Amino acid sequence: MRQYSADLTPPWKKPKPVPEVAADAGLVVEELSTGFCGAVIRCEKTAQGPTVTLEDRFGKHRVFPMEPRGFLLEGRTVTLVRPATGAAAPPVRPSRTASGSVAVPGARARVARAGRIYVEGRHDAELVERVWGDDLRIEGVVVEYLEGIDDLPAIVAEFRPGPDARLGVLVDHLVPGSKESRIAAEISTSDALVVGHPYIDVWEAVKPSSVGIAAWPRVPRGQDWKTGVCRALGWPENTGAAWQRILGSVRSYRDLEPELLGRVEELIDFVTE
Repeated sequence: MRQYSADLTPPWKKPKPVPEVAADAGLVVEELSTGFCGAVIRCEKTAQGPTVTLEDRFGKHRVFPMEPRGFLLEGRTVTLVRPATGAAAPPVRPSRTASGSVAVPGARARVARAGRIYVEGRHDAELVERVWGDDLRIEGVVVEYLEGIDDLPAIVAEFRPGPDARLGVLVDHLVPGSKESRIAAEISTSDALVVGHPYIDVWEAVKPSSVGIAAWPRVPRGQDWKTGVCRALGWPENTGAAWQRILGSVRSYRDLEPELLGRVEELIDFVTE
C-alpha cells in the first residue's frame, strides 16, 4: 500500500528553503519586518530564544529575535543562527564611512527621494559627496548646487516643498546681519530648512592642519577671497587647482570643522525624516 505524507500542501505552495547564516560579528543584514539595516554587534541566548543586536549607520542599536527567514543578506532572505562556537559573538566596531556612520558593504543605492539638499556651489557639493556620499546614496538623497543664494526664495517656491518632499539648503557665511541671513529669513515653510556655516567659503570648513597650513589667511575686503588665499599661501593663482589640493586632503569627517559637520547632518536628518 502506498504511504502518503500527512502534509498535503502542493509542492509549489511550500516555501523554498533558505540558507542559514552564522550571525558573526560585523555581518551586515536587514531585518525583514522593520527594514532596519545594521551590523551584528552580538547574539545572545534568552528565555524566549536567541536574539541578535544590530547597529545601524547612526550607531543606533536594536535587538531582534533570530526567527527563521527573518533577515535579508545582500538581497537574499536568510535565517540567522548563532555562531558555530555557540558563544555570544563579541562586540565589534563595524567599519565606518567617511562621515563616521556604520558602513553597509554591498548596499545598493536607494531610489532617489523627492526631497533634496541644495548647496551653494560645486565645491560645496564635492565636499559633501566626499564625506557623506555613501550615506546619501543609501538614504536616496540627491544633492544639487545653486549658483549663489540670491534666487533662493524663487527656487524654493518653484520646488514646492512638502511633507513628502522636504528641501534642505546649506548656505555659506550664514551669520547675523549678512546678506545670506536676510535671504534665508524669507523662507517660511516648515518643509524647507535653511542652515549654514560661518565661513566666507566652504574652503575654510576644512581644518587648516589637514591642508598642511597653520591657518586660513585673512583676505582684505573687496578682494576675491579664493584668489587672495592663493596669494597669501604662495600657491599658484589657479583656484580650481587649489580646490583639488584642498579636497584631496579631506579623508573623513575628522578633516572638517564642527560648524559644517553639524549642519550637514542636520539637513540629512531633516530630509529623511
